[in-house]
Amino acid sequence: MIPLKDNIPSRRFPLVTVTLIIINTLAWLFEWSLGPAMENLIFTFGVTPAELFNYGLDGQLLLMTTAMFLHGGWLHFLSNMLYLWIFGDNVEDRMGKFRFLLFYLLTGYIATLTHVFSDPTSTSPLIGASGAIAGVLGGYFVLFPHARVLTLIPIFIFIQVIHIPALYFLGFWFLLQILNQTFQGAQSVAFLAHIGGFVAGALMVKLFQKYRD
Repeated sequence: MIPLKDNIPSRRFPLVTVTLIIINTLAWLFEWSLGPAMENLIFTFGVTPAELFNYGLDGQLLLMTTAMFLHGGWLHFLSNMLYLWIFGDNVEDRMGKFRFLLFYLLTGYIATLTHVFSDPTSTSPLIGASGAIAGVLGGYFVLFPHARVLTLIPIFIFIQVIHIPALYFLGFWFLLQILNQTFQGAQSVAFLAHIGGFVAGALMVKLFQKYRD
């Protein structure tokens, strides 16, 4: 399922959401321009679980932040930015700019630590905005369960475009993360980070909420 837009307009310009998208875009274009050298950048500025346990959280906090702005490919980057654009503006609307930025980073850190503690000896770097964006999805799930998401659903050669309540769209997304984590073997996607970010966002969103309808 590919979300296209929701039916809740922003009351304020989503400055933080747009800024995050711009920073992620610039970072990805820089990565892409490096060609084969991109791998060195990922190992330098991504989060490696084994190193985090060796050097401690203080020494890795900067890398946990830079890792959120790196991506491994076009699909990884584009899908993350699409979800952030559709769901981030409304969560930012309810929190205000500073609270939303803090929420975004904090759920991203929790998502990273969820992955790290699940495989503390891993030497594979973790990168991507997915954990933080999962936190935004968890927040949206709690704040706007009755919103409707215009969704593109490809079925073989046919394409359906329908409105789906956010409760079901995001609930199904979360279920997919659990199923992928449970049944996939060796994988390059940190589904457990998505799960940790979503749960953190859903649990903490009310603490960050500032504006109410």
